[in-house]
Amino acid sequence: MNGQQNLTTDLTTRQKSPVAVIGLGPMGQAMTRALLATGHPVTVWNRTAGRADGVVTDGATLAATPSEAVEASDLVILSLTDYQAMYDVLDSATESLAGRTLVNLSSDTPDRTREAAAWAAGHDAAFLTGGVMVPAPMVGTEAAYVYYSGRYEAMESHLATLALLGTPRYLGVDPGLAQMMYQAQLAVFLTTLSGLMQATAMLGAAGIGAKEALPELLSSADSIGDIIRAGEENPGAALDAGKHPGDLSTVTMMGATADHIVETSTSLGLDLALPLAVQAHYRQAIKDGHGGDNWTRIIDSIREPR
Repeated sequence: MNGQQNLTTDLTTRQKSPVAVIGLGPMGQAMTRALLATGHPVTVWNRTAGRADGVVTDGATLAATPSEAVEASDLVILSLTDYQAMYDVLDSATESLAGRTLVNLSSDTPDRTREAAAWAAGHDAAFLTGGVMVPAPMVGTEAAYVYYSGRYEAMESHLATLALLGTPRYLGVDPGLAQMMYQAQLAVFLTTLSGLMQATAMLGAAGIGAKEALPELLSSADSIGDIIRAGEENPGAALDAGKHPGDLSTVTMMGATADHIVETSTSLGLDLALPLAVQAHYRQAIKDGHGGDNWTRIIDSIREPR
Protein backbone atom coordinates (compact mmCIF):
# COMPACT_ATOMS: atom_id res chain seq x y z
CA MET A 1 0.00 0.00 0.00
CA ASN A 2 1.35 3.43 -0.94
CA GLY A 3 -0.15 5.09 2.10
CA GLN A 4 -3.53 6.70 2.46
CA GLN A 5 -3.82 10.34 1.48
CA ASN A 6 -6.78 12.45 2.46
CA LEU A 7 -7.64 14.63 -0.50
CA THR A 8 -9.65 17.84 -0.45
CA THR A 9 -10.75 20.31 -3.06
CA ASP A 10 -11.60 23.99 -3.12
CA LEU A 11 -15.31 24.53 -3.61
CA THR A 12 -14.65 27.58 -5.74
CA THR A 13 -12.85 25.53 -8.40
CA ARG A 14 -15.63 23.01 -8.97
CA GLN A 15 -16.85 22.92 -12.54
CA LYS A 16 -20.34 21.76 -13.32
CA SER A 17 -19.22 19.10 -15.76
CA PRO A 18 -21.62 16.39 -16.97
CA VAL A 19 -21.52 13.00 -15.25
CA ALA A 20 -22.91 9.61 -16.25
CA VAL A 21 -24.20 7.25 -13.55
CA ILE A 22 -24.89 3.64 -14.49
CA GLY A 23 -26.77 1.55 -11.93
CA LEU A 24 -29.63 3.04 -9.94
CA GLY A 25 -29.93 1.03 -6.77
CA PRO A 26 -30.13 3.08 -3.56
CA MET A 27 -26.44 4.06 -3.82
CA GLY A 28 -26.62 5.05 -7.48
CA GLN A 29 -29.72 7.13 -6.85
CA ALA A 30 -28.08 8.84 -3.88
CA MET A 31 -24.99 9.70 -5.91
CA THR A 32 -27.11 11.02 -8.76
CA ARG A 33 -29.05 13.30 -6.41
CA ALA A 34 -25.84 14.56 -4.75
CA LEU A 35 -24.47 15.53 -8.16
CA LEU A 36 -27.73 17.10 -9.31
CA ALA A 37 -27.95 19.12 -6.09
CA THR A 38 -24.66 20.83 -6.94
CA GLY A 39 -25.66 21.66 -10.50
CA HIS A 40 -23.99 18.85 -12.44
CA PRO A 41 -25.90 17.56 -15.47
CA VAL A 42 -26.34 13.81 -14.88
CA THR A 43 -27.21 11.18 -17.46
CA VAL A 44 -28.34 7.86 -16.02
CA TRP A 45 -28.98 4.34 -17.23
CA ASN A 46 -30.36 1.31 -15.44
CA ARG A 47 -31.33 -2.12 -16.71
CA THR A 48 -34.78 -1.63 -15.18
CA ALA A 49 -35.64 1.79 -16.57
CA GLY A 50 -38.40 2.40 -14.03
CA ARG A 51 -35.82 2.82 -11.27
CA ALA A 52 -34.76 6.06 -12.93
CA ASP A 53 -38.17 7.71 -12.52
CA GLY A 54 -37.34 9.44 -9.26
CA VAL A 55 -33.99 10.89 -10.32
CA VAL A 56 -35.38 11.90 -13.72
CA THR A 57 -38.05 13.85 -11.85
CA ASP A 58 -35.20 15.48 -9.93
CA GLY A 59 -33.50 16.54 -13.16
CA ALA A 60 -31.43 13.63 -14.47
CA THR A 61 -31.55 12.58 -18.10
CA LEU A 62 -32.39 8.94 -18.86
CA ALA A 63 -30.25 7.37 -21.58
CA ALA A 64 -31.84 4.78 -23.82
CA THR A 65 -28.71 2.62 -23.94
CA PRO A 66 -25.44 2.20 -22.01
CA SER A 67 -23.58 3.69 -25.01
CA GLU A 68 -25.72 6.80 -24.87
CA ALA A 69 -25.00 7.18 -21.15
CA VAL A 70 -21.23 6.72 -21.63
CA GLU A 71 -21.11 9.22 -24.48
CA ALA A 72 -22.79 11.87 -22.34
CA SER A 73 -19.75 12.42 -20.12
CA ASP A 74 -16.01 11.96 -19.74
CA LEU A 75 -16.71 10.65 -16.22
CA VAL A 76 -18.74 7.44 -15.93
CA ILE A 77 -19.64 6.24 -12.43
CA LEU A 78 -20.73 2.62 -12.03
CA SER A 79 -22.79 1.43 -9.07
CA LEU A 80 -23.65 -2.18 -9.84
CA THR A 81 -24.02 -5.52 -8.08
CA ASP A 82 -20.52 -6.70 -8.98
CA TYR A 83 -17.87 -6.39 -11.66
CA GLN A 84 -19.47 -8.97 -13.94
CA ALA A 85 -22.40 -6.58 -14.18
CA MET A 86 -20.02 -3.97 -15.59
CA TYR A 87 -19.07 -6.28 -18.44
CA ASP A 88 -22.71 -7.22 -19.01
CA VAL A 89 -23.66 -3.55 -19.31
CA LEU A 90 -20.65 -2.09 -21.11
CA ASP A 91 -19.80 -4.87 -23.54
CA SER A 92 -22.23 -3.21 -25.93
CA ALA A 93 -20.59 0.18 -25.38
CA THR A 94 -16.88 -0.58 -25.69
CA GLU A 95 -16.49 1.60 -28.80
CA SER A 96 -17.57 4.60 -26.70
CA LEU A 97 -15.10 4.08 -23.84
CA ALA A 98 -11.92 5.54 -25.33
CA GLY A 99 -10.74 8.67 -23.51
CA ARG A 100 -13.23 8.35 -20.68
CA THR A 101 -12.72 7.61 -17.00
CA LEU A 102 -14.63 4.71 -15.48
CA VAL A 103 -15.10 4.90 -11.71
CA ASN A 104 -16.42 1.57 -10.52
CA LEU A 105 -17.93 1.80 -7.05
CA SER A 106 -19.26 -1.77 -7.10
CA SER A 107 -18.19 -4.48 -4.66
CA ASP A 108 -16.09 -7.45 -5.77
CA THR A 109 -12.67 -9.00 -5.13
CA PRO A 110 -9.36 -7.15 -5.55
CA ASP A 111 -8.27 -9.58 -8.28
CA ARG A 112 -11.42 -8.99 -10.33
CA THR A 113 -10.88 -5.28 -9.86
CA ARG A 114 -7.39 -5.51 -11.34
CA GLU A 115 -8.75 -7.53 -14.26
CA ALA A 116 -11.35 -4.84 -14.84
CA ALA A 117 -8.69 -2.12 -14.90
CA ALA A 118 -6.80 -4.07 -17.56
CA TRP A 119 -10.04 -4.53 -19.53
CA ALA A 120 -10.71 -0.78 -19.41
CA ALA A 121 -7.15 0.00 -20.49
CA GLY A 122 -7.65 -2.34 -23.43
CA HIS A 123 -10.45 -0.04 -24.54
CA ASP A 124 -8.34 3.10 -23.97
CA ALA A 125 -10.30 4.12 -20.88
CA ALA A 126 -8.87 5.21 -17.52
CA PHE A 127 -10.09 3.24 -14.52
CA LEU A 128 -10.53 3.98 -10.84
CA THR A 129 -11.69 1.57 -8.17
CA GLY A 130 -13.82 3.03 -5.42
CA GLY A 131 -15.37 1.92 -2.17
CA VAL A 132 -18.09 4.08 -0.62
CA MET A 133 -17.87 3.76 3.15
CA VAL A 134 -21.25 5.17 4.16
CA PRO A 135 -24.84 4.04 3.51
CA ALA A 136 -26.79 5.69 0.70
CA PRO A 137 -28.56 8.34 2.87
CA MET A 138 -25.15 9.72 3.93
CA VAL A 139 -23.70 10.12 0.42
CA GLY A 140 -22.74 13.74 -0.17
CA THR A 141 -22.66 14.64 3.52
CA GLU A 142 -19.63 15.72 5.54
CA ALA A 143 -19.51 12.25 7.10
CA ALA A 144 -19.11 10.53 3.72
CA TYR A 145 -15.78 9.25 2.46
CA VAL A 146 -14.74 7.06 -0.45
CA TYR A 147 -11.57 5.01 -0.92
CA TYR A 148 -10.01 5.16 -4.39
CA SER A 149 -7.10 3.49 -6.12
CA GLY A 150 -5.75 3.49 -9.65
CA ARG A 151 -3.79 6.03 -11.66
CA TYR A 152 -3.70 9.24 -9.66
CA GLU A 153 -3.93 11.36 -12.80
CA ALA A 154 -7.34 9.87 -13.56
CA MET A 155 -8.53 10.77 -10.10
CA GLU A 156 -6.99 14.23 -10.07
CA SER A 157 -8.78 15.26 -13.26
CA HIS A 158 -12.18 14.50 -11.69
CA LEU A 159 -11.38 15.22 -8.05
CA ALA A 160 -13.77 18.15 -7.70
CA THR A 161 -16.70 16.08 -8.90
CA LEU A 162 -15.84 12.93 -6.93
CA ALA A 163 -15.47 14.99 -3.76
CA LEU A 164 -19.18 15.79 -3.96
CA LEU A 165 -19.97 12.16 -3.14
CA GLY A 166 -17.68 12.04 -0.10
CA THR A 167 -14.14 12.94 0.90
CA PRO A 168 -11.80 11.01 -1.45
CA ARG A 169 -9.11 8.91 0.24
CA TYR A 170 -6.52 7.80 -2.28
CA LEU A 171 -4.68 4.57 -1.47
CA GLY A 172 -2.32 4.12 -4.39
CA VAL A 173 -1.89 3.14 -8.01
CA ASP A 174 -2.83 -0.55 -7.61
CA PRO A 175 -6.53 -0.78 -8.63
CA GLY A 176 -7.02 -3.58 -6.08
CA LEU A 177 -6.13 -1.51 -3.02
CA ALA A 178 -9.41 0.38 -2.67
CA GLN A 179 -11.34 -2.86 -3.10
CA MET A 180 -9.13 -4.54 -0.49
CA MET A 181 -9.77 -1.74 2.00
CA TYR A 182 -13.49 -1.86 1.23
CA GLN A 183 -13.68 -5.63 1.79
CA ALA A 184 -11.61 -5.35 4.99
CA GLN A 185 -13.96 -2.69 6.33
CA LEU A 186 -16.94 -4.88 5.46
CA ALA A 187 -15.33 -7.86 7.21
CA VAL A 188 -15.40 -5.82 10.42
CA PHE A 189 -18.91 -4.58 9.71
CA LEU A 190 -20.51 -7.90 8.79
CA THR A 191 -18.81 -9.82 11.60
CA THR A 192 -20.00 -7.20 14.07
CA LEU A 193 -23.55 -7.46 12.77
CA SER A 194 -23.48 -11.24 13.13
CA GLY A 195 -22.09 -10.87 16.65
CA LEU A 196 -24.89 -8.49 17.55
CA MET A 197 -27.52 -10.92 16.28
CA GLN A 198 -25.84 -13.84 18.10
CA ALA A 199 -25.92 -11.86 21.33
CA THR A 200 -29.50 -10.74 20.73
CA ALA A 201 -30.56 -14.35 20.19
CA MET A 202 -28.80 -15.39 23.40
CA LEU A 203 -30.62 -12.76 25.42
CA GLY A 204 -33.88 -13.49 23.66
CA ALA A 205 -33.64 -17.13 24.72
CA ALA A 206 -33.34 -15.87 28.29
CA GLY A 207 -36.47 -13.78 27.94
CA ILE A 208 -34.88 -10.40 27.23
CA GLY A 209 -36.35 -8.97 24.01
CA ALA A 210 -34.38 -7.16 21.35
CA LYS A 211 -36.00 -3.85 22.35
CA GLU A 212 -34.21 -4.07 25.70
CA ALA A 213 -31.14 -5.98 24.53
CA LEU A 214 -29.93 -3.96 21.56
CA PRO A 215 -29.31 -0.65 23.39
CA GLU A 216 -27.06 -2.49 25.85
CA LEU A 217 -25.28 -4.44 23.10
CA LEU A 218 -24.77 -1.39 20.89
CA SER A 219 -23.20 0.41 23.82
CA SER A 220 -20.63 -2.40 24.01
CA ALA A 221 -20.05 -2.27 20.25
CA ASP A 222 -19.48 1.49 20.42
CA SER A 223 -16.82 1.05 23.11
CA ILE A 224 -14.68 -1.53 21.26
CA GLY A 225 -12.59 1.05 19.45
CA ASP A 226 -11.85 2.96 22.65
CA ILE A 227 -10.91 -0.27 24.44
CA ILE A 228 -8.47 -1.30 21.71
CA ARG A 229 -6.93 2.16 21.55
CA ALA A 230 -6.56 2.50 25.33
CA GLY A 231 -2.95 3.26 26.16
CA GLU A 232 -1.86 2.97 22.52
CA GLU A 233 -1.37 5.90 20.18
CA ASN A 234 -1.43 3.43 17.30
CA PRO A 235 -2.48 -0.09 18.34
CA GLY A 236 -1.48 -1.44 14.94
CA ALA A 237 2.19 -0.62 15.50
CA ALA A 238 2.67 -3.52 17.91
CA LEU A 239 0.99 -5.88 15.45
CA ASP A 240 3.30 -4.76 12.64
CA ALA A 241 6.27 -5.34 14.94
CA GLY A 242 5.05 -8.82 15.88
CA LYS A 243 4.61 -7.82 19.51
CA HIS A 244 1.69 -9.18 21.57
CA PRO A 245 2.22 -8.10 25.20
CA GLY A 246 -0.19 -9.88 27.52
CA ASP A 247 -0.24 -7.33 30.33
CA LEU A 248 -3.89 -6.30 29.86
CA SER A 249 -5.44 -9.46 28.42
CA THR A 250 -4.26 -12.87 27.31
CA VAL A 251 -5.18 -15.49 24.77
CA THR A 252 -5.93 -17.92 27.62
CA MET A 253 -8.33 -15.51 29.30
CA MET A 254 -10.13 -14.58 26.09
CA GLY A 255 -10.16 -18.22 25.01
CA ALA A 256 -11.94 -19.21 28.20
CA THR A 257 -14.58 -16.58 27.43
CA ALA A 258 -14.93 -17.99 23.90
CA ASP A 259 -15.49 -21.44 25.43
CA HIS A 260 -18.22 -20.07 27.69
CA ILE A 261 -19.99 -18.42 24.75
CA VAL A 262 -19.99 -21.75 22.87
CA GLU A 263 -21.32 -23.58 25.93
CA THR A 264 -24.04 -21.00 26.53
CA SER A 265 -25.13 -20.95 22.89
CA THR A 266 -25.19 -24.76 22.88
CA SER A 267 -27.39 -24.87 25.99
CA LEU A 268 -29.81 -22.44 24.35
CA GLY A 269 -30.02 -24.44 21.13
CA LEU A 270 -28.59 -21.61 19.00
CA ASP A 271 -26.50 -21.78 15.84
CA LEU A 272 -22.82 -22.31 16.70
CA ALA A 273 -21.11 -21.24 13.46
CA LEU A 274 -19.88 -17.87 14.73
CA PRO A 275 -18.99 -18.91 18.32
CA LEU A 276 -17.07 -21.96 17.08
CA ALA A 277 -15.13 -19.87 14.56
CA VAL A 278 -14.05 -17.44 17.28
CA GLN A 279 -13.22 -20.28 19.67
CA ALA A 280 -11.04 -21.93 17.02
CA HIS A 281 -8.81 -18.85 16.79
CA TYR A 282 -8.05 -18.89 20.51
CA ARG A 283 -7.62 -22.65 20.73
CA GLN A 284 -5.07 -22.59 17.92
CA ALA A 285 -3.09 -19.79 19.58
CA ILE A 286 -3.05 -21.74 22.86
CA LYS A 287 -2.02 -24.90 21.01
CA ASP A 288 0.85 -22.93 19.47
CA GLY A 289 2.08 -21.98 22.95
CA HIS A 290 0.89 -18.36 23.00
CA GLY A 291 -1.60 -18.51 25.86
CA GLY A 292 0.20 -15.75 27.76
CA ASP A 293 0.24 -13.34 24.82
CA ASN A 294 -2.28 -10.64 24.06
CA TRP A 295 -5.46 -11.64 22.19
CA THR A 296 -3.98 -10.09 19.03
CA ARG A 297 -1.88 -13.26 18.70
CA ILE A 298 -4.87 -14.93 17.03
CA ILE A 299 -3.84 -13.12 13.84
CA ASP A 300 -1.18 -15.80 13.28
CA SER A 301 -3.66 -18.56 12.46
CA ILE A 302 -5.73 -16.13 10.40
CA ARG A 303 -2.69 -15.24 8.32
CA GLU A 304 -1.59 -18.87 8.01
CA PRO A 305 -4.58 -21.16 8.49
CA ARG A 306 -3.88 -24.82 9.08
